[in-house]
Amino acid sequence: MGQFLKKNVILILIFLFFVPLFYFAKAETVSESSAKLKSDNNITVENHFFIKIKAIENVFVKYQSPLVSSVNQFIYVCQKYQLDCYLLPAIAGLESTFGRFVYPQSFNPFGWGGGYVMFRDWNESIEAVGKGIREHYLNKGAKTEDEIGIIYSESSTWAQRVKFLKEIFINEEKRLEYLFTNKILSL
Repeated sequence: MGQFLKKNVILILIFLFFVPLFYFAKAETVSESSAKLKSDNNITVENHFFIKIKAIENVFVKYQSPLVSSVNQFIYVCQKYQLDCYLLPAIAGLESTFGRFVYPQSFNPFGWGGGYVMFRDWNESIEAVGKGIREHYLNKGAKTEDEIGIIYSESSTWAQRVKFLKEIFINEEKRLEYLFTNKILSL
């Protein structure tokens, strides 16, 4: 039953992301009231977030992350709390190898509360940590990984490692943008 549910969820996610993207990519003209914001390379705002979703998904798949089923939650939370969309995935990469090594049944890939804070599922932990980063770090003046790291971790190399992991996502996003803008990747 679990395998059947996973396959259906994957099919639904594919449908939800590829069908709208098809319409965005094929739109020739749009009235001014509903025009999409476009940059010089014709990547719409919607496509920009689709590329971020795909970049996170690709990195999670590469590292065999159980968080792959929660990619949409990462994007939702980054928008909701105005976070860098790669900050939480990078923290999860550092703290738990992208969710692969967590306290049993904690669903806590961020090491939140020393890794012992328990959540019902990945989505709940992403929401809680995103909100926590916004309220307890960013709203109190910690704007960079270096400033967040001083509070978040006892390790003096935490910020450097988070930045390194963010670069993995950024490089995947650049790769996807290149494929998309050069029409190598047909969406």
